[in-house]
Amino acid sequence: MELKYVPLEIPEGGNIIVGQSHFIKTVEDIYEAIVNTVPQIKFGIAFNEASGPCLTRADGNDADLKALAIRNASALAAGHVFVVVMRDGYPINVLGRIKDVPEVCSIFCATANPVDAIVAETEKGRGILGVVDGERPKGVETEEDARVRVQFLQKIGYKR
Repeated sequence: MELKYVPLEIPEGGNIIVGQSHFIKTVEDIYEAIVNTVPQIKFGIAFNEASGPCLTRADGNDADLKALAIRNASALAAGHVFVVVMRDGYPINVLGRIKDVPEVCSIFCATANPVDAIVAETEKGRGILGVVDGERPKGVETEEDARVRVQFLQKIGYKR
């Protein structure tokens, strides 16, 4: 077995969700979950099959984001993995609906941070072991840091 890390591309001003699923219908079901939750969101989805023709299946409502999702899924080259890249919405808006898609098994990350996937490669293929999402912690939150966090959440409408 060989371990590799794969840096993932995140769209400018956007986010990425990486997960594992198990069925060819993943692209259609995730597409519907996203547009039925946040209709104005722009996104692309790519899903790597793990059997049959072993194709990377893709869809989306933005050609550039669809192409980016394909590049990320192809770079991972791991079966049953899906990648969603998005703008004009946030993972918090769609993640619950994506998790409710019956064929979705797990989510590795949902982030705007720089992210690397840790991939294991064997004779059979590749699989994601986990991700490195963002940077290391630089300290423990102070009272002032907490005040700034709450003000930010109030500003964007997530807290009163």
